Amino acid sequence: MKKTNIIYWIATGLFAFFMFGSAIPDILVMPDAVQGFKDIGMPAYLIPLVGWAKLFGVIGILLPGYPRLREWAYAGLIIDVLGAIYSIAMSGKPPVMWAPIFIIPLVGFISYAYAHKRAQAQSTNRSVVRPETAVAGR
Repeated sequence: MKKTNIIYWIATGLFAFFMFGSAIPDILVMPDAVQGFKDIGMPAYLIPLVGWAKLFGVIGILLPGYPRLREWAYAGLIIDVLGAIYSIAMSGKPPVMWAPIFIIPLVGFISYAYAHKRAQAQSTNRSVVRPETAVAGR
């Protein structure tokens, strides 16, 4: 369980850091974000929407106790990054511009997989009856 937790928190921390780091320029409609959207042919009015969606997604993967919200947050964030990679690639940019970005969804997939491993381990731990806590006759 300890190894699972360490891998989960490293991957989740990195994924949240990447996504939060890209959400802030979008929310603030910074010139670099505007130029990035313009370069791939996307309208500027989508920038704040995408930024807020990323921010809420990061909150969703970090917020404990809401597994369905976490599922949707992972899906949205992964779709955002894969869509960005696809858009950059289709806009004619060379692979050196978009191929390294594949690290982000890879880290997201690792975080997602280990979130499920943690949840499964926690549910198994809860269902085990420990002899010292068991009550005779029940």
